[in-house]
Amino acid sequence: MKIRWLLYEKDSKRFNTTDNDFDLALLVDGLQSEREQGITIDVAYRYFATDHRKFIIADTPGHEQYTRNMATGASTCDLAIILIDARHGVQVQTRRHSYICSLLGIKNVVIAINKMDAVDYEQSVYQNIKKDYREFAKKLSFDDIRFVPISALRGDNVVNESEAMAWYPGSTLMKLLNTVSVTHAKNDEFRLQVQYVNRPNLDFRGFSGTIAAGDIRVGDTVASLPSGKESKVKSIVTFDGNLEKASAGMAITLTLEDEIDVSRGDMLVRPHQKPHSSANLEADVVWMTEEALQVDREYEIKVGSKSVFGHVETVNYKVDVNTLEQKEASQLNLNEIGNCNFALTAPVQFDAYDINKHTGAFIIIDRLTNVTVGAGMIRKPLDAKTNKSQSAHPAFEVEFNALVRKHFPHWDAKVIR
Repeated sequence: MKIRWLLYEKDSKRFNTTDNDFDLALLVDGLQSEREQGITIDVAYRYFATDHRKFIIADTPGHEQYTRNMATGASTCDLAIILIDARHGVQVQTRRHSYICSLLGIKNVVIAINKMDAVDYEQSVYQNIKKDYREFAKKLSFDDIRFVPISALRGDNVVNESEAMAWYPGSTLMKLLNTVSVTHAKNDEFRLQVQYVNRPNLDFRGFSGTIAAGDIRVGDTVASLPSGKESKVKSIVTFDGNLEKASAGMAITLTLEDEIDVSRGDMLVRPHQKPHSSANLEADVVWMTEEALQVDREYEIKVGSKSVFGHVETVNYKVDVNTLEQKEASQLNLNEIGNCNFALTAPVQFDAYDINKHTGAFIIIDRLTNVTVGAGMIRKPLDAKTNKSQSAHPAFEVEFNALVRKHFPHWDAKVIR
């Protein structure tokens, strides 16, 4: 540990991004380019614990060109700490990342107004920034916003109270993290997406996955979607042995009393608590690659463990994340966020993202390169505009079109129905 600290001190002097002070950012900025430029590029994870809680810190970049990295890091977080430079106040990137946190369903935020030492610990600076941010945050869906003035470099109000800011009556940053009540969207409806059919021998057939919501007991009736077939839970198998009950977040294998058809990608639910099942849906999309999202281009859509093909029928709008203005768009470029209508080749089972992040999110994969090009948050199901009997094309043309798209995806043939 001492050797590592000496290396950090050496790099602080070498890159000199803090006017000869020790550069604490080096604790999480591991890439050479990050240290040279004094910015965060990739997401870095650090782990620590206090007497009250265990923490995983995801240090994400603030610059616009790395929006996709920020969205990736924030997607699994319960609370966001948004840093504001006291010298500059609420900036464009403050609004951008606040909007992304709100979009991803983070309900708790701590606004850490940093570098108070650079403004002589002026209370008026803190109060003005607090007022500006509260006015902006009225447009967002945060439940709990806390403010704390800090100097990360000097340690003011980080762990210990600051003598230089005796005017601040609130808690330090560490105390806030230890005591804040983290809220989640309440969803008690049982959801288990089957990740693997476990069949080690002829006498055992189980369905493995992580419970996304709710709980399950031995003897409960479950339905397999999309087939709708029902059975009762025979046993709940885990690495540590069999259980009588399992709840959200646990990785389990369920065995059923009846031999019903269940495959990878299916969802096990209670018969009276079924999710949406639709091949048409509306979703917010974060686009993550240089090549723009194209309407009518077919992509692989992966919802949990289920993969189907589909395309964007319309881009309803894209959001200027700096002003929150909705603008007309026909495509989405790198790091842009928009609202789109999707048409899939088969129905998928999902909840709205606001209700359940695990069953309401999906990724978009390029069929040619197999690269993840986007991420989506499902808002609601849509009614299909047409059905097969109303198809504008003969059956032969529809079948031939599907054959071409399957075997020659690089031709970018449009979907006809």
